[in-house]
Amino acid sequence: MITTLTSSQPLSELAKELNLDFFLVSFTDILGGTRAKLVPAAKIATVESEGAFFAPFACNLGLGPDAHDIAAIPDPTSLIVLPWQQNVGWVASDVYFDGEPFPSAPRVIFKQVLQQCEKLGYSYKTGVEAEFFLLKKTRQGYQIADSNDTAARPCYDQLNLMRQFDFISTIVSYLEQLGWEPYQCDHEDANGQFEINWTYNDALVTADRHVFFKYMVKTLAEQHGLTASFMPKPFSNLTGNGAHVHMSLWDDGSNAFGDSSDEMGLSNLAYEFLSGVLNHARGLAALCNPTINSYRRLGAAMTASGSSWSPRYISYGGNNRTHMIRIPDKGRFECRLVDGSANLYLAQAGLLASGLEGIAKHIKAGKPIDENMFVRGLEFPDLETLPTSLLEALNYLEEDSLLMTTLGEGAKTFLEFKHQECNTYNAQVTAWELEQYINC
Repeated sequence: MITTLTSSQPLSELAKELNLDFFLVSFTDILGGTRAKLVPAAKIATVESEGAFFAPFACNLGLGPDAHDIAAIPDPTSLIVLPWQQNVGWVASDVYFDGEPFPSAPRVIFKQVLQQCEKLGYSYKTGVEAEFFLLKKTRQGYQIADSNDTAARPCYDQLNLMRQFDFISTIVSYLEQLGWEPYQCDHEDANGQFEINWTYNDALVTADRHVFFKYMVKTLAEQHGLTASFMPKPFSNLTGNGAHVHMSLWDDGSNAFGDSSDEMGLSNLAYEFLSGVLNHARGLAALCNPTINSYRRLGAAMTASGSSWSPRYISYGGNNRTHMIRIPDKGRFECRLVDGSANLYLAQAGLLASGLEGIAKHIKAGKPIDENMFVRGLEFPDLETLPTSLLEALNYLEEDSLLMTTLGEGAKTFLEFKHQECNTYNAQVTAWELEQYINC
C-alpha cells in the first residue's frame, strides 16, 4: 500500500480510510528543527481548520514569550503514514500567526517563491541526495557504528554496505511503501557513511520528504541502538555529509531545462538559471551551509580517501564533482553546495529565487571548466571562492538584496540566531587551544 498521500480529502476522512489513531502535526523552524504535536484522530478536523497551537518563543521563529500562540495548519496533501507505526500519520504544516501565514516560517517563505515561479509559468522540480553517518556513542565519544568499516577508501564498498543490510533495506522498503521510488543506495566515501536516493518531485514535496526522511532514519537508527547523523563534518579526517540538490524547471509537463542540441543537454533558460545561482553563491552559502560545522566540510583539505568532494570555487562544469555546480545529465544540474544541516525549505527558496533572477536578467554563465578544481583551482585566479566561515557567509547574505528580500521578515530572525551561534562558538576555549597555547 502506498502510504504517501496527494489527496485533498479532509484528514478526518483519511483517518478513517487508513485506520489512523493519531497525527503528528509537524512544522520546521528557522534553524531546521522539527516541532510537532501528537493529535488524536478524533480531534484532527478542528486542528485542520484552526491549527495546532504552540508557544512561539519555544519554537525558534523569532517571537518572544509575550507573543500570541502560533497555529500549525496541516497540509493534507503531505500526509505520510509512519511505516513503522501505521496508526500514526505525519503531516507537514504551515505556520500562522494572528490568522495570517507567518512570514518567518521556512515553509511559508519557500511557498512564496514557488508562487513567483508559477506566475512565470514554471514548476520547480528537485531531488536531494541525503548522506548520513551511522554512529555509536561510547565513553570516548561518537564512533563509527561498524568497527569493521575501516578502509581508507570505503566508497561503494560492498562488504561495508551489506553489513548494514538490515538497516538500509528496511529504509528502502519503507520508501517503496511510501511511493517515493527509491532507486539506489550505497556506502559513501567516509567510513560509516551512507546515501539513499529516491525519485525527484515537485520541490515542496522534496522538502517535506527530506524533513520526514531525516526523522525516519534517526528513529530507525535509535531502534538499532545507533545514532544517525546528518552533521556536515563529524570527523576531521573523513568526508562530510552533503545534501546535493538536483533541479529543473518544467513548463506544462515538459522539462524547460532540456535541449538535445546543446553539448551538455541544457537549454538557454537552464544556463541563465544556473548563472543566477552562481551569481548569488556566497550569500546562498549561509542558507545551504547554515552551521559553524558546515565550513569544516566546505572547501576542506583532503580526507583519508584522497578527496573532500566539497566545492571551494564558484564554478560549474559537466559531469565533474569538483565544481559547485555539476551537470550530470541533460535537462538538470546539481548544486553541490548544500550540506546535511541545511533547512531545505530555505535552501531551495534561495536557489529558486537566484535562478529566477538569472532568467529575468539573462545572466550569462560563461564557459564550463573541464578541470579537476581540487588540484588546479589556483590556476583560475578570476574565480571567486566560497565563504570559509559561517560569519563570512552571513555577511555575504546581508549584502545580498535578493536573498534578503526572499527571506523577508525571516531574514532578521535567521541572522540573529546565526550571529548568536557564532558568538557562542567564539566564546569557547577548545582542547586544541589548550594543547597549543597552555605554555605561553
